[in-house]
Amino acid sequence: MKKIILTVLLLSMAILAKSQERQLVWSDEFNYEGAPDSTMWGFELGDGCPHICGWGNNELQFYTDNPENVRVTNGRLIIEAHKVEGKSYGYTSSKVVSTGKGDWQYGYIEIRAKLPYGKGTWPAIWMLPTLDRPLDWPMDGEIDIMEHVGYNQGMVYGTIHTKKYNHRIGTQKSDSIYVDDLHENFHTYAIDWGPEHISWYVDGDKYYTIENKGEGREGWPFDQQFHIIFNLAVGGDWGGKYGIDEKIWPQRLEIDYIRVHEANYATEKKPVNH
Repeated sequence: MKKIILTVLLLSMAILAKSQERQLVWSDEFNYEGAPDSTMWGFELGDGCPHICGWGNNELQFYTDNPENVRVTNGRLIIEAHKVEGKSYGYTSSKVVSTGKGDWQYGYIEIRAKLPYGKGTWPAIWMLPTLDRPLDWPMDGEIDIMEHVGYNQGMVYGTIHTKKYNHRIGTQKSDSIYVDDLHENFHTYAIDWGPEHISWYVDGDKYYTIENKGEGREGWPFDQQFHIIFNLAVGGDWGGKYGIDEKIWPQRLEIDYIRVHEANYATEKKPVNH
């Protein structure tokens, strides 16, 4: 009888361990050349005008899908910002999005990246909800997996924005970690996102966790599908807080891979919100 109980217990533990293994559900290793895979990636173009000029942050770049600004080569996605002359804008860059092509509710999302260097750069790896209506920010929520501003070289930030917690009213929930060689070497930036928490990691080390306090949509709008965004902004309210070094351009955000794993627990995938 004891042997039967032990066997059942071991079997149950094995099943539980198996159920908790992370399954890869979506990835891009960028093992090709040319434009980003159009079945996985799209772009947001321009300067945000007329609706949100400067992309809501007084940023100075104009986003394009030109190879000079965005390309895949040598196993990496390159987003490159350039200083330009003779235009109504001073810089070009790119903003790559997975909207409608890579959308998830919960999971472990990791991106291996090398960041730019210098005052005025503002790279971000972040997420917004996938909706069939215009975004209502900050009510709909934002998850910043990694943000960096060049005037504070080495510091990376993980943040959420909601109606109750956002930078415009000075209540955003955020923490940071110092990585001294982030512009010289690749590091892995990740979140573990579930219905009860979001945790932030660099190279597998957790440095921040936010818990769902049951505050409803105003405090926790993260029970819906989100998509990924890669962009390299120039200047802006945060990135340009202490000016722009005009001698550093061009600068790059390089992505080695993105891997999305399902959560460690069973979740019901909800439809895209209306």
